[in-house]
Amino acid sequence: MAKIALITGVTGQDGSYLAEFLLKHGYQVHGVVRRSSSFATGRIDHLHQGFGGNDAPLQLHYGDLGDGTGLRRIIEQVRPDEVYNLAAQSHVRISFDQPEYTADVVGLGTLRLLEAIRDHNQRHDRKVRFYQAGSSEMFGEVAELPQRETTPFHPRSPYACAKCYAHWQTVNYREAYGLFACNGILFNHESPRRGENFVTRKITRSATRIKLGLQDKLSLGNLDAKRDWGFAGDYIEAMWLMLQQERPEDFVISTGETHTVREFLDLVFARVGLDPAKYVEFDPRFMRPAEVDVLIGDSSKAKRALGWEPRVRFRELADMMVDADLELAEREKRSMG
Repeated sequence: MAKIALITGVTGQDGSYLAEFLLKHGYQVHGVVRRSSSFATGRIDHLHQGFGGNDAPLQLHYGDLGDGTGLRRIIEQVRPDEVYNLAAQSHVRISFDQPEYTADVVGLGTLRLLEAIRDHNQRHDRKVRFYQAGSSEMFGEVAELPQRETTPFHPRSPYACAKCYAHWQTVNYREAYGLFACNGILFNHESPRRGENFVTRKITRSATRIKLGLQDKLSLGNLDAKRDWGFAGDYIEAMWLMLQQERPEDFVISTGETHTVREFLDLVFARVGLDPAKYVEFDPRFMRPAEVDVLIGDSSKAKRALGWEPRVRFRELADMMVDADLELAEREKRSMG
């Protein structure tokens, strides 16, 4: 019988890539979708029609990490073999504006899901495997470079604090209850499916719109922050590999390279033949109250234990995102007549 996977955050960047990957590997995939007044399923519309029948390869369920009862109901109904917790309020800057909501969804939401799985396992004598999406933001301001699994956390945002709580709850459920639970500490990963309020996608979307005369300026915050950027399509394979191992462990997933926001900006504008100095302006609203200056990961453990390595590098990633957004901007311009 096909394995069954449950993905929270299935409509997000990572969730859509993971759903594609698992479907190609013969899984039956179930996704948790928050109810809203507008459909937010654009990234997965090519994988399903509506919410699908019981025999559809991808089935969607209304649910929320703030609703523990609902999560239990979904797990009882789906009876998954693997659960991937990708749902979050994942924007670091916005977490300063919505700290309580971020802590509830990211931190307590993970605890609700872990408790639902533990209860399900006990009552049905099952061994559901759990993946928790960690973040390089948990490392925050640390002296050790590069950052690896043993690097202490020093979170510098409500989002990062909540992710640290979720990380240690995952470790605790593994050690206290024998749950097969893994943390993937993923460094920044981008794609053409990245949300438009994240800096990389904001840059590629704006540069292509400026090129076609659809936009005049681009406002940004800290251009000197250094990040380790990879391709989301590569990183979701690492998530899956973690749950296929004999025993649960935590892994850093990264490229091992660090680049400034300014470097990404220059690559993108060069790709469309524009000088960023003429179009980019600084806006202090996009600065964080507490900055994280440098993130660079050491994923040698993942290479050794999982056989995982990133395939898409920095320049290739930037080009991929620009080319996709240029097509989007061209469609937008055509639609305007």
